[in-house]
Amino acid sequence: MNARSILFAGVFSMASAAALAAGRQPPAQPPPAPAPYPAPPASPDAISAGQIQRWFEAFTVLQAQEALKLSEMQYGRFVTRLKALQDTRRKHQVTRNQIMGDLRKLTNPQTGSNDEPSITERLKALRDEDERTAVDLKKAYEGVEETLDIRQQARFRIFEERMEQQKLELLMRARQNARDAARGRRSSPGRTRRASRASSPRSKETPSTRAAVVPGRRRSPTVR
Repeated sequence: MNARSILFAGVFSMASAAALAAGRQPPAQPPPAPAPYPAPPASPDAISAGQIQRWFEAFTVLQAQEALKLSEMQYGRFVTRLKALQDTRRKHQVTRNQIMGDLRKLTNPQTGSNDEPSITERLKALRDEDERTAVDLKKAYEGVEETLDIRQQARFRIFEERMEQQKLELLMRARQNARDAARGRRSSPGRTRRASRASSPRSKETPSTRAAVVPGRRRSPTVR
């Protein structure tokens, strides 16, 4: 099973089940339509961690109503605030990944420039980004919690942790299957076919066995 199959089975089958469960008790007021999520890539190898994150965010929205026992009045406001939290987290993660990539390039033992002023500037940018992330996430969490009672606030933190664990499991499985697929492509099809022919037993053909294959047909003597 390749990475794409893992993700479809893990995320979208669960999302479908959640959608069916939600359909049995539809809210009186339909919640705001979620922002569009990226379509699955044509190639399994094109699946990125960012796409997995977006798919899991959509799945989280579907699961939240049942997990937190949200009322019809709560659901619309909660979804809006939850998506704001997800957008904030994703935006800061992208920026942080870019800074970390710059630091890896600058400090690479083989190709890095070891330019100390540039490293110092990137380290400062990383610290500043971490501080902004903490402030923005605190504000976003407060927005989510404003829509929940105290019990639901506790359940939301537990729910988020469980969803994060499931996402990490899918990421590890997808990466492992991608590595397995890459190893399979590196093996030569011609070499595989030759090995298969060499390993299959073949009986030695003799004049008597050839004659037995076609009854009534006599083998002509070889003219030398």
